[in-house]
Amino acid sequence: MNISGIGQAIGQIQNTIQNSATSSGTASSASTGVSPFSAPSLPGSTGAGQGSSFGDMLSSAIGTVESARSDAAKSVEQFLSGNGDDLHSTILATQRAELEFEMFMQVRNKVVSAYQEIMKLQM
Repeated sequence: MNISGIGQAIGQIQNTIQNSATSSGTASSASTGVSPFSAPSLPGSTGAGQGSSFGDMLSSAIGTVESARSDAAKSVEQFLSGNGDDLHSTILATQRAELEFEMFMQVRNKVVSAYQEIMKLQM
């Protein structure tokens, strides 16, 4: 399961939205001073996550899912070779990777749905 193509698709979506915003005469990020893809600042949040773009957050999520998948694969390999942990640890690692992937896919579905709704809006 390689999901690196999702990052490229999201990048294309960002470019499309950005191009349509600048070509339609709406306020661009240069005139407002705010990037349309920056993370919103939440009340009570520390400054750690502020300033990261949507693409950065998505890349981080993809990296986390890929890391969990590779850890699970490594755990299964070690278990099958007899060098690894017990069966319970291997099962937990694979279930964790599966759940992370399913959650990421649900988030991806919501992003695609939101993008489709935005594209239906008339300007």
